[in-house]
Amino acid sequence: MTTSVPSIALCRDCFTQMNGPALPKRCPNCGRRRIIAHDELFDLSIAHMDCDSFYASVEKRDNPDLADKPVIIGGGKRGVVSTACYIARIRGVRSAMPMFQAMKLCPDAVVIPGRMKVYVDVSRQIRSLMEELTPSIEPLSLDEAFLDLTGTAKLHGAPPAVMLARLTKRMKDEIGVTGSIGLSHNKFLAKIASDLDKPHGFSVIGQAETEQFLRPKPVRMIWGIGPAAQSALEKAGIRTFDDLLRWDQRDLTARFGGMGERLWHLARGQDRRCVTRNAPVKSISKETTFFEDTSDPELLDGHIWRLAEQVSDRAKARSKAGRVVTLKLKQANFQTLTRRQSLGDGTQIADRIYRTARALFDQVGDKGPYRLIGVGIADLIDEKQADASGDLLDPQATQRAKAEKATDDIRDRFGTDAIMKGRALR
Repeated sequence: MTTSVPSIALCRDCFTQMNGPALPKRCPNCGRRRIIAHDELFDLSIAHMDCDSFYASVEKRDNPDLADKPVIIGGGKRGVVSTACYIARIRGVRSAMPMFQAMKLCPDAVVIPGRMKVYVDVSRQIRSLMEELTPSIEPLSLDEAFLDLTGTAKLHGAPPAVMLARLTKRMKDEIGVTGSIGLSHNKFLAKIASDLDKPHGFSVIGQAETEQFLRPKPVRMIWGIGPAAQSALEKAGIRTFDDLLRWDQRDLTARFGGMGERLWHLARGQDRRCVTRNAPVKSISKETTFFEDTSDPELLDGHIWRLAEQVSDRAKARSKAGRVVTLKLKQANFQTLTRRQSLGDGTQIADRIYRTARALFDQVGDKGPYRLIGVGIADLIDEKQADASGDLLDPQATQRAKAEKATDDIRDRFGTDAIMKGRALR
């Protein structure tokens, strides 16, 4: 990322370290070109590792015939895209896209139902490799995590950059999936860096170049800046980090509240957040943004069910349940409506999450069209404490919960589409 010619480099295949005023284009040891060069390469220790198209990569690993084919993970032709491999992404396929639209863009795609338990198992294998490097790991999801390798060079006899290169090589050789590394001096920049060279990349943003690197970049690069926040910033004339730098900290805070203060620091590449091991998960949610605003109640009902299923799958993967169900709706004018319903004993059952969220949707009334819908659970507890008392107002709830657990077993063996609710086709 530096503008001057770097004098420090590393071969990502054989881990040969190089330094000097004239670095070779090929590794002098193995002859390969996968060299990462940066003056601060061996001084930085905050990293973000992001698996490359994780679910699709696992499917390609388990079925080598799919290696050169576009693969979409999704829930049937009338469902939505969960994720897609890079071949499909080049054709324009994106997560949360309606499956019919994805198939128009990529008619030769192989559509595969997700296998959450398999993905969880692979994620645990990757986590085990990370644990060998450092105890300071902060998972963000099954396929990405922050790592702090500060002070580990003596332990491993090599700087963090070398150990991260070894990590991704072991992931590929031993587990069969690839990941991209972002290395920097804080979490904000490490996460940005991991997206710069995908797939199977390794990018560095050093301290000396931080401001120069950020200045021309769009503010939408900031994690958490969605369409609504981006629109509000654009109304204030803020499109790039350079625009942000022109604002006084007090003015930004007065205009945008807590987000304004955060933006002032991020515009300068400042992020004091630590990599926090076992950071408590406060909620589990899933949302989707529509390509066209909609008020269609059947379409929205289908999305509520699919989102409830995905929240349920994530909760089961984490052995968690929620005592609060949440519904989020974003109107065409970007106004956000949220509703919450407390449950006595908590739940991780998709049917119960769906029915609660659907009741919340009915309470909202006709306030569409909507551009986004989200479902979630909060006030998380251990799954052993949940769904124990049943629902006195719904005598069939216990039977549906038992049926759902039996369905989970069948889907784990034969795929997500082995059994599908009729509402999932909406």
